[in-house]
Amino acid sequence: MLLARPAAPPPAATRALPSIVHSVQPPLTAPPRAGPARTITILGAGDVLLHSRLWRQAAADAAAGGRPGLDFRPMLAGVAARIAAADLAICHLETPLAPPFSGYPLFAVPPEIAIALRDSGFDTCSTASNHTLDAGEAGVYRTLDVLDAVGLRHAGSHRSAAEQQTPTVLNVNGVKVAHLSHTFGFNGLRPPAGKSWIANLIDPGAIVAEARRARSVGAEIVVLSLHWGIEYDHRASPAQIALARQLLTASEIDLILGSHTHVVQPFEQVNGEWVVYGMGNHIARQSDAYPARHEGVMPRFTFTELASGRWVVTKVEAIATWIDVTSRIRIVDLASAIANPATPTARRDAYLAAHRRIAGYLRARGAPVGLASPL
Repeated sequence: MLLARPAAPPPAATRALPSIVHSVQPPLTAPPRAGPARTITILGAGDVLLHSRLWRQAAADAAAGGRPGLDFRPMLAGVAARIAAADLAICHLETPLAPPFSGYPLFAVPPEIAIALRDSGFDTCSTASNHTLDAGEAGVYRTLDVLDAVGLRHAGSHRSAAEQQTPTVLNVNGVKVAHLSHTFGFNGLRPPAGKSWIANLIDPGAIVAEARRARSVGAEIVVLSLHWGIEYDHRASPAQIALARQLLTASEIDLILGSHTHVVQPFEQVNGEWVVYGMGNHIARQSDAYPARHEGVMPRFTFTELASGRWVVTKVEAIATWIDVTSRIRIVDLASAIANPATPTARRDAYLAAHRRIAGYLRARGAPVGLASPL
């Protein structure tokens, strides 16, 4: 039974929330264009890592709605409004979409997740990860075919050398935004002979070259998804920090969105640009013994066009999320759930504790990142 929140006074947990809700507006390095400045918002999200328990939940949700097969949309619905509100929303699809289906350590997962990602509001997905080659060459091709079929753009894996050399550039309200994706490795698997182009490995020179190709075809903003770091470590590793500095010293890349660690890591501003070292899990079903694996963050960056034509980040926010497994598996928008009077008191307290932990992780390297207000 849901416990109603008392009319007055509000619970202490609810009163405590505004102290960690604010946003940052970094100073502009040059004035905006004359007249109303053009702005766009870009949102990222953490690992979409499908374990078999998620397939069972999708089957149960489809049956509950009187539908056959699998329906992942109810699992993702709790943050769909946040995602859909962004001008560009970027997901990280960590596992291939290919039968026969299997979980860890070699993933091959149901393609219905692509429909749910699209319907949640995502526009493009990074596909370079340590699991990209789990289902072999055919799995890579099938994944991209599925994403194409549902209308999701993608970056990081490819069906040909020509495709690898063609940057993913999206038209976002008239602004051309490039999406790049690279990974540290493939868990010991190797690309097919002669097909090293099938998925992008992290190579600073290759990344900058790809960003330059994107700029040469008109990209005004370049977003790089990096699959990197040390799993389950909230600290950015020395290798992550060094690579971020190397890449953001160049002028070609505007934003780095990190994945792979399955826990939330800090934000940091480097050379005027931003890096999110780790966004945690967006949807996964890992061990309950490690609650941090239930935590995630959806960073939201507002880009503003300057008089020079350059785009800079003028607002940084983070939307804290939680994978709730108490009855059904659902992604929770923590700020909104905490503010909701229908949330039971004990659950609200747990959500508030997670919200505070996430705020601490985000700021661990000194970035004054604010968490988004409730919807």
